[in-house]
Amino acid sequence: MPFTKLNLGPNFLRGVQAMGYTEPTPIQLRAIPAVLSGKDLIASAQTGTGKTAAFALPILTMLGIHKKEGPRVLVLEPTRELAAQVETAFRDFGRFSDIRATVLHGGVGYGRQRSELRAGTDIVVATPGRLMDFLQEGELRLNSLQTLVLDEVDRMLDMGFIHDVKRIIGKCPTKRQTLFFSATVPPEIAAVASFALKDPVRVEIGASRTITTSVTHAIYQVHQEQKFELLLALLAAIDFNSVLIFSRTKHGADRIARRLREANHSVAVLHANRSQNQRIEALEGFRSGRYEVMVATDIAARGIDVAGVSHVINYDVPENPEDYVHRIGRTGRAQAVGDAFTLSTPENNSDVRAIERFIGQEIPRLKLEGFGYKSASDYPARPAQQQRRGGGGGGGGGRPSRPSVPHPRGKPGAHWGRR
Repeated sequence: MPFTKLNLGPNFLRGVQAMGYTEPTPIQLRAIPAVLSGKDLIASAQTGTGKTAAFALPILTMLGIHKKEGPRVLVLEPTRELAAQVETAFRDFGRFSDIRATVLHGGVGYGRQRSELRAGTDIVVATPGRLMDFLQEGELRLNSLQTLVLDEVDRMLDMGFIHDVKRIIGKCPTKRQTLFFSATVPPEIAAVASFALKDPVRVEIGASRTITTSVTHAIYQVHQEQKFELLLALLAAIDFNSVLIFSRTKHGADRIARRLREANHSVAVLHANRSQNQRIEALEGFRSGRYEVMVATDIAARGIDVAGVSHVINYDVPENPEDYVHRIGRTGRAQAVGDAFTLSTPENNSDVRAIERFIGQEIPRLKLEGFGYKSASDYPARPAQQQRRGGGGGGGGGRPSRPSVPHPRGKPGAHWGRR
């Protein structure tokens, strides 16, 4: 079914067409009619399935035109990056209308955000902390609110926003439409939904534990001292468009990025200690191809949306099995295909087993052909606290020769081609 059959406003269909979209994704196909009906909604789907358009397009259709009465829509997001992306999506889809959207988040000054609120806006996309600031100052009132959207609800709860979210819900009119969008719906979300929503429609697309078939993933086992050396060898072996590398820690991400630059890679860094301007520059540079590699902490697993990531590399195995699904879901998006590698040390064995139990499958173990693996006897024993330390571990020098990378679906020694 094309977008033209979903009863969207003509101006917003033009916005969809201008962005090059033709066929709705499954979450859009099921959620858009539910939102247009005016009913409350709980929708769960994996990242990269088009959730933003699933609520943005029907909301814009219901708003129709700009009105001066104050914000009629509030969208809560867990991170600055998501808030900025969703506000941009509203602007893109609504480019042929006069509807106004404003983004409120930390990391920048209050001046411009305050000016946009005072000028009048139809849609506010905000992180909980900055929104609470404006509510407490009296700069923002929610009297005219018609629709409340809580996006990435599971992530907001993980980040400790539950009390702010409840306070914000309490300041909204009781007569409203409430939409929950989340990758997963754990019991904590059900508890929030019980008082925030009324008789919601439920839409579930896929399973949160499922690895999309468009992503091929594998584990490369290596000792900690050789992790960086193996990372360089993998980058030399694969034919990539862009690579997203995950570190457990902010300092680890900085160390990995510094060493990759020393090996002549163009690298961006994204984590919570980066300023807003640094984050914007990193994302824009990665999207444009100015940076071939981005090193990030898990803020990027659900906090950014970058098309065309051909490879994801988990330099550190995630502690939370669910984060494994979200990390590798950054590639193989929008009907493309992608590859995901995880560098696992012997100390990570229990974490790897937990991930495999979570996703219900064994992850293939591969070895990089031509790489000089060393045995445990080649290294002195390390204190336990150092064994658990992630990010930017030892080993590595210049850029190695180009070995071949075995593909779990292909023949040993075959290159994983450009995606």
